[in-house]
Amino acid sequence: MSTVVVKSTVVVKLGGAVAAEATSLVARMAREHAVCVVHGAGPQISAEMKRLGLDVTFVGGRRVTTDAGLAVVRASFAAVNAEICAALGSLAVPLFGDEIGLRATPVPELGLVGEALPSRPAAVADALAAGLIPVVAPLAAGPLNVNADEAAAALAIGLGADRILFLTDVPGLLLGGAVAATIRGVEVERMLDAGELNGGIVPKLRAAVGAARGGVDAKIGSTAVLA
Repeated sequence: MSTVVVKSTVVVKLGGAVAAEATSLVARMAREHAVCVVHGAGPQISAEMKRLGLDVTFVGGRRVTTDAGLAVVRASFAAVNAEICAALGSLAVPLFGDEIGLRATPVPELGLVGEALPSRPAAVADALAAGLIPVVAPLAAGPLNVNADEAAAALAIGLGADRILFLTDVPGLLLGGAVAATIRGVEVERMLDAGELNGGIVPKLRAAVGAARGGVDAKIGSTAVLA
């Protein structure tokens, strides 16, 4: 009698600064797990917006996005998505969230921006079931620009993933000059309320805490984020 091996599902969020370099890790993980990739393109978007003379403004880790800015966001996502898919090879399935039903609540005060909602797009689920690697650009229906960390966490919860791993250009959450092994959601909230953290780590921590509270094991680099 044959044994059916059920692979665990892992969502990997790749920051735009490390997207190409991290694909070898994704490929290794995909040998043992069902892997969904969600990527950002933050540095690429900011650079192109500055080149075009567009304002680059963030509020709480979310990019203020105009019509012109959204065009830059989409083009930058397309370039990073293509680069990741090329590096992963024939198993990669390029997907844009707004084309596959990624849902978000509009945040109109930031322009064409949304707060990602847990969802299970059929295109992602089907790719995983077929042993492929969906590579998702974080736009939501609207279209709306969605923070990639939030989109990854929402997909992880919606898919019922076992784990979510945030890969970035830092090894984890740095506290006092050292990488924290673990941090709990209540401590994250205290630090955020006190203004002790800022920059790109803020949306990652919020997303990781949300994922953990949604039943998904969450890590930012080597830092485990607990509910």
